[in-house]
Amino acid sequence: LYGGNTLLAHEVGAGKTFEMVAAAMESKRLGLCNKSLFVVPNHIIAQFASEFLQLYPSANLLVSTKKDFETKNRKKFCSRIATGDYDAIIIGHSQFEKIPMSVERQQALLESQLMDISRGIEDLKNHNGEKFSIKMLVKTQKSIEKKLEKLNDREKKDDVITFEELGVDRLFVDEAHYYKNLYLYTKMRNVSGVAATEAQKSSDLYMKCRYLDELTKGKGVVFATGTPISNSMTELYTMQRYLQYNDLLKSGLQHFDAWASTFGETVTAIEIAPEGTGFRLKTRFAKFHNIPELMQMFKNFADIKTADTLNLPVPNAEFTNVVSKPSDIQVDLVKSYGERAEKVRNKQVKPEEDNMLKITNEGRKLALDQRIINPLLPDYEGSKVNMCCNNIYDIWEKYKDKKLAQLVFCDLSTPKDDGSFNVYDDIKAKLVERGIPENEIAFIHNANTEVQKKELFSKVRQGQVRILMGSTQKMGAGTNCQDRLIALHDLDCPWRPSDLMQRLGRIVRQGNQND
Repeated sequence: LYGGNTLLAHEVGAGKTFEMVAAAMESKRLGLCNKSLFVVPNHIIAQFASEFLQLYPSANLLVSTKKDFETKNRKKFCSRIATGDYDAIIIGHSQFEKIPMSVERQQALLESQLMDISRGIEDLKNHNGEKFSIKMLVKTQKSIEKKLEKLNDREKKDDVITFEELGVDRLFVDEAHYYKNLYLYTKMRNVSGVAATEAQKSSDLYMKCRYLDELTKGKGVVFATGTPISNSMTELYTMQRYLQYNDLLKSGLQHFDAWASTFGETVTAIEIAPEGTGFRLKTRFAKFHNIPELMQMFKNFADIKTADTLNLPVPNAEFTNVVSKPSDIQVDLVKSYGERAEKVRNKQVKPEEDNMLKITNEGRKLALDQRIINPLLPDYEGSKVNMCCNNIYDIWEKYKDKKLAQLVFCDLSTPKDDGSFNVYDDIKAKLVERGIPENEIAFIHNANTEVQKKELFSKVRQGQVRILMGSTQKMGAGTNCQDRLIALHDLDCPWRPSDLMQRLGRIVRQGNQND
């Protein structure tokens, strides 16, 4: 309440929702803010609202639905936010992006970015910088100029209410790690772990954070996430830019290169090539130094609670790594991927014909089951899918009397209605064949609305559905059905470490009856 912008970096299941809700209501009661806006992942809007009312039953909430942000209803909904006196407004991540900042503000921000870049280019030219670095900066400069032109050309300006006119003076962003791809300019070249990609939603949030900083003197933004750094070191810098931009300015660290030379270093090491055949040298931005100083800055806005410090009453997890031997077909295919990767690296094929992303993606699918690559291939006895089926069945059999449930996570090969091969239906068919009743196996994909999801989760909690399958995206953050869960199976490995944390947080959390 009395600090500035805050990042609640709490372990999954530590109660970030209640913390944000209480902060919003208390701030309003004490007159520290007038109107709070909660931005939460789309699939948990209704759940968030019901938890809000659990804590404050008489709160006056405005909760958005899918319909509210269709073009014809958007103006009406934004007007309701602007004119109503609500304790809190709850909207989804994708809806938040649709409330624009005023054109003047967007122009001002882009112009300041242009000035930064021009300075960077001048600086490089004066100090005989590498031609490559200058080229990169000029390229970025051109893309910003294009954005400016686009803004100035807006003939059919949508006269929707802008973000400034909503009267919002507190912003709560749940699962803030979804906004980690913020633009950054750097003179580093060929260094992994420095992502220069930018997501539109991140730039949009950044602009709104700067506006709220002006309005509230750096007290108006609260982020919450169980995984503040999901897969690169630059995310720490990104969080600082969102939440303590003025401190970075004071220290002269607002530019990434200045920040990186103060707190990070690049490491060159030998690592396995992505296609799995052979090794290569790779430079990564992968080590921190001056850690006490960095932590002191970070702790100015971050409230960090890890599993060790919280000591929550959660079950102990026992991790088993199940190794499956590849079939001869899989071995041959992996070899062919290695050859394809060589060709891509030596530029012997056009990118639209074959590329590394295509090869690694096929490799992941092949590792899961060879029939995803070609449904006509035989069902290999020792495949991941068959080993997983054995494990699921054994656990189901063992805890039959207690009606304990299991989760299966699989991001590749999701169920389709067209009868084509997919892992989900394959596992279900095999389990039913062994004697598990069909009504005890469910896919998260079949629950499309909030109501259906609620119903499905309550069935899992009661032990009516004992095997629930889904992807990280659909069954990760916000899935609360831990009461009877005894096991979780990771059929494939997601791209980011944070996704594994989110998966694990579904079962290792308070309220699970199994120790």
